Amino acid sequence: MDAPLTVTAAAAALRAGEVSSVELVEQAIDAADRLDARFGTFLDRYVDQARAAAVAADARLSSGDPVGPLTGVPLGVKDLITTSEGPTTAQSLVHDPEWNGRRDAVVVTRLRHAGGIVMGKTTTAEFAIGESDEGSPFPVLRNPWDAGHHPGGSSSGTGSGVATGQFLAGLGTDTGGSIRIPAAFCGITGLMPTYGRVPKSGCVPLAYSMDRIGPMARSAADCALLLSVLAGADDSDPTSVREPVDDYPAALTGDLTGLRIGVDDMTAAPARGDDPAVPGVLAAAVEVLRAAGAEVVDVRLPLWAELNLVNVMTMFVEAATYHQPDFERQWTRYGKLTRSRIAAGLYYSATDFVQAQRVRRVGMRRVAELFAQVDLVVTPTVTAGAPPLVQTRWDRLDGGTTVRAGYWNTTGNPVLSVPMGFTGGGLPLGLQIAGRPFEEQTVLRAGEAFQRRTDWHLQVPQLADPAQAA
Repeated sequence: MDAPLTVTAAAAALRAGEVSSVELVEQAIDAADRLDARFGTFLDRYVDQARAAAVAADARLSSGDPVGPLTGVPLGVKDLITTSEGPTTAQSLVHDPEWNGRRDAVVVTRLRHAGGIVMGKTTTAEFAIGESDEGSPFPVLRNPWDAGHHPGGSSSGTGSGVATGQFLAGLGTDTGGSIRIPAAFCGITGLMPTYGRVPKSGCVPLAYSMDRIGPMARSAADCALLLSVLAGADDSDPTSVREPVDDYPAALTGDLTGLRIGVDDMTAAPARGDDPAVPGVLAAAVEVLRAAGAEVVDVRLPLWAELNLVNVMTMFVEAATYHQPDFERQWTRYGKLTRSRIAAGLYYSATDFVQAQRVRRVGMRRVAELFAQVDLVVTPTVTAGAPPLVQTRWDRLDGGTTVRAGYWNTTGNPVLSVPMGFTGGGLPLGLQIAGRPFEEQTVLRAGEAFQRRTDWHLQVPQLADPAQAA
């Protein structure tokens, strides 16, 4: 059979005996051998450990005993999240690679208990807030749809790795869009769960009050399966919330009848660089949701500019708080962009920060009022395709760019990005679906219903094709 593109297809094929874990892992290793150096997907690969885990997974699958939902599936882990196989660098010369004692983070432990196989640590922006400078020992990150463009950050390697078949799914983190931006730019699906839904212990922090860990994969169904493994409070993380975990895969009915979806097309907040293809692509995507049974109404997100600015201020100040000891001793070892952002956080006053949190609280209340009128809110994830590599500040976080993600980090809501089409230049675009806190099942239901009726998420970049990559 053809190699499965999705986790759900792979899991079904493994249980049916149509493919083995060894085959899936070897296919992933072969893809990484061919493509990793081109796209900068991995910081560290665990080839021997993955092969051994695949043999063990096949033995469990053939035994007839119950197995976990991810048994035999190759996965990637962003290099902010600790694994027992090797160091965690946060893609920085400053970070202690022995941080967390090389113990598995809670989310990695959960993936392994579910049978998942960790293929390696994937690339990120430095500390999830900067970029690696020229001459650094870290990989150059490239977009699989056009190697002259950026894959998006900061979960760059997980995005490019899924898009190019170097693993079937992986973990990202999101503080200002870092799951959803690379998902949109790389043409895959990414879920940022509600703040507190997934424990963060063992993840290098960026901004404590906004950081989240979530799944990145080809489909919303894949993300639902992964969230069912990742979700649930853990005592090691005081920010994780003891909220009941839903059966996310069971919510995927393909039918949106009874749901009221608000659409903000972002025309009230145009950005320089918006791609002319976006309005038509978004309108077509909304019609797919309507055809699935949803009622569609126009909305405007409240306090759009203000909450984006709160996202930036909060991120920079909380990052500066975490990094201050190292920043004072080793500031020249930070990359230039990382250094400038952490330094910016040091210049905000306590009154600035307190006022920002007051605005944040008002904004969260206003967003809750909006969600009393609609079940979901849809916007573009980005209003342009991935930028060229020469644009070193592609991910400016001031709310005035083509990235439309940081707003939701401020409010805490769950948000899914799914592929919805392409720019005229052939670069992917993402549709962003936001829901009420802890209603990931509704967000995923809408994303999966959209993907039942489209195949954007199954499009494969030419550069990932073995004939093109040879």
